[in-house]
Amino acid sequence: MAQKSFHRTDRVSAQLRRELGTLVHEAVREHGLCSTSVSDVEVTRDMAHAKVFVTVLMADRAAETVKALKALAPEIRYQLARAVKMRHVPELHFHYDESVDRGERIDTLLRDVRASDDAD
Repeated sequence: MAQKSFHRTDRVSAQLRRELGTLVHEAVREHGLCSTSVSDVEVTRDMAHAKVFVTVLMADRAAETVKALKALAPEIRYQLARAVKMRHVPELHFHYDESVDRGERIDTLLRDVRASDDAD
């Protein structure tokens, strides 16, 4: 039984990630925010809440963009409810996805190490 609900949250997360990708893109364009994309969605087991992880093209504007998305969350949730066939659409909680920044920092460090190895 637990296995089934696990798969259900995965399916719901994937569906919400697709729909929110479109809705966030539209909201960003409409409100003049920095280019943003949805990288992941994690839904709680009871489907009441969804953590929406976003990446922002300009990292220095990430905080203001996430803040704006948090303010727009009720409107985006309303549009999401119209787009998906779910009895209860989870409350949306926007978070900045730092994994991309971390990955870029690791790449830079590795490049620097390789460059210093080549110089030896």
